[in-house]
Amino acid sequence: MYWNINDECISRQELEELQLGRLKETLARACRAPFYRERGLGDYTIRDLSDVRKLPVTTKQDLRDAYPYGMVCTSLDEVVRLHSSSGTTGIPTVVYHSARDLHNWTELVTRCLYMMGLRRHDVFQNMIGYGLFTGGLGLHYGAERLGCLTIPTGPGNTKRQLKFMKEFKTTAIHVIPSYALHLADTLEAEGIDPRREFPDLSFAVLGAEPHSEETRRKVQDFFGIRAFNSYGLSEMNGPGVAFECPEMKGMHIWEDAYLVEIVDPDTLEPLPPGSKGEMLLTTLSREAMPIIRYRTKDLTSLVPGECACGRTHVRIARITGRSDDMMILKGVNIFPIQIESVLNNIPGVGRNYRIILEQKGHNDHMIVQVEVDPSINVDTYKSLERLRSRITRELRDELLITPEVDLREPGSIPVAEGKAVRVIDNRKL
Repeated sequence: MYWNINDECISRQELEELQLGRLKETLARACRAPFYRERGLGDYTIRDLSDVRKLPVTTKQDLRDAYPYGMVCTSLDEVVRLHSSSGTTGIPTVVYHSARDLHNWTELVTRCLYMMGLRRHDVFQNMIGYGLFTGGLGLHYGAERLGCLTIPTGPGNTKRQLKFMKEFKTTAIHVIPSYALHLADTLEAEGIDPRREFPDLSFAVLGAEPHSEETRRKVQDFFGIRAFNSYGLSEMNGPGVAFECPEMKGMHIWEDAYLVEIVDPDTLEPLPPGSKGEMLLTTLSREAMPIIRYRTKDLTSLVPGECACGRTHVRIARITGRSDDMMILKGVNIFPIQIESVLNNIPGVGRNYRIILEQKGHNDHMIVQVEVDPSINVDTYKSLERLRSRITRELRDELLITPEVDLREPGSIPVAEGKAVRVIDNRKL
C-alpha cells in the first residue's frame, strides 16, 4: 500500500518540523543564486512556517529574466540535466537538476505510481512527450525504479500505440486526457471493444492538462479501468508533485518536497482550507535550482480533513484551470473547464471540442465547436437542432452568456499530439 510508510504517513508535527528545517536550508541555498541574491533573500529570517509569507514570490517572468543561469545556485559541474518549456515571448523557462535532484524526483514519482496500485509485474506504456518536456522522462524513470516493464512510445501514432497495448499486454498507460479520448474515438470508429482487445489494461495516469471529473469518468467507463489524476509542472520538477490515492478524493501533494500555499490571485493573501485560489509552491529538497513561492497560476483548494488511505500529506482538489487561462467576455469570467464539464454531461456530444473567440464590431463573440457522437445522424436536421439547442441552453445557464454552437462531424476537429489546444483567441490578431 505504501512505497515508504515512514515518509507517507509521517505525523503532522514531524512533517512540519521537517518542512521548517528544509525551508531554512532551501533559503540558505537559494541565496547563492544571482537572482535571489539580488532580491535580498538573505535579509529574511524564518522562525516558523508562517514566515514564508514574508518572502517575495517568484513568477514565470522572473525565470525568463534570469535566463540562462541566474537561478542556478550550485557549480555547473554539479548540474547534470536541464528541462525547458517555451513561452510566447520566445525566452524559455529553464530548470536545472543535480544528480541528487533527479534521484529525489524519481523517488516521488515512484511513490505516486505505487500508491495508485502499480507493481513490478506491470507493463507501463508512456504516451507522453519526451525530450525537454518533463512529462515523459519523469514518469519513465519512476516506473523503471518501481520495476515495471516500461515502453517509451511517446505521443501520437495511434495505430502503433494500440498495437503495442495489445501485443505487450499493457496494464497501465500515461496519457494526456484529450488523447485518451482520441484513442476511444479511434477504437469506437473501428468497432473495437477495448475491454476485449486490452483485457490486461487496468490503470491510466492522466496528466499534463486540466480535465474535468466528467472526462475522467468517460475514460474509465470506456476502457473499464481506473484513471488517476496527476499534477506537476516543470518548475517544480515535472510530474510527481501531487497524485491521487485509490480513494480519489483529491491529490496528495508531497509536503516533504514542497511547501504549498493557497492565496487570493489578486492580493496574494492566504485563503482558508476549502477556499479556491492560486497555488504557490516552494521547493524543499532541490539542490541545483530551488524556487521560492512560485506562482503556478493553477487554481485549486486544499481538501479539509484526513484521507482514509492513511497518508498525512495534504490533498489539493482537482485543478479547475489557470488564472491566466481565464476568458473575460461581456464582463463574465469563464474557464474552459466549465465548458468541458457541460459538454461531457450532454448525450450526443462527441469527445472533442474547441472554443473560438472573435470580435464582432465592438463586441466579443464565442463560438463553441463541438463534435457530435457517431451515433447521431448528422444528416438529420431535427436531431441536430435539438442537440444544438440543448448545448446552447446549458452553456448559457453555466456561463451566463450565450455562445454560438457549431456542431461538427466526428473527427473533424484537429487532435494535438501534446496538450490539447482548446481556445483559439482571434481577438488578438
